[in-house]
Amino acid sequence: MKENEIFDKICKGDEKALELLYQKYYRMMTKMVISNSGTEQEAKDIYQDALVVFWQKAVSGNLVLTSKISTYIYSICQNLWRKELERKKRLSSEEKDSIELPQHDKEERAKLINLCISQMGDTCKKVLMYYYFDGLSMQDIADKLGFANTNTAKTKKYKCKQKLDELVKSQYSEHDFLD
Repeated sequence: MKENEIFDKICKGDEKALELLYQKYYRMMTKMVISNSGTEQEAKDIYQDALVVFWQKAVSGNLVLTSKISTYIYSICQNLWRKELERKKRLSSEEKDSIELPQHDKEERAKLINLCISQMGDTCKKVLMYYYFDGLSMQDIADKLGFANTNTAKTKKYKCKQKLDELVKSQYSEHDFLD
């Protein structure tokens, strides 16, 4: 079947034509994700999402192809995978954002930090303790504290950490944290 015939059938809602496309380009599309730090499952998910986008645009009648179907779907896969990599990067940097205490005198430094946390408001205390000491995710913190969503929890954590930093700097000198 020629590409324009496949496209016409998909525009008319023919799911068999979509299945044909799925199988025809599966290896090419998943290879792109896998060769860019993705797993096979992630590649499969991205490809399926890309086909859903393609299907919706084709069936709506608003899609005018100016390239091969494979090129169009490939670009959708690339865009979806870039978004997923950005999401992973944000999650990774969120995990790295923690209070790092040097190895020696850890208990003493932890006491100083805890003293400053105890001077903060109740919500800030909870957010910081849940995140840094209990290791809860932003979603868990949002659920526990009744925040609207994870973005609200992230913003609150950021502001509370800034307040904590200011408290520590105002009450202690670098010498309290260094030999």
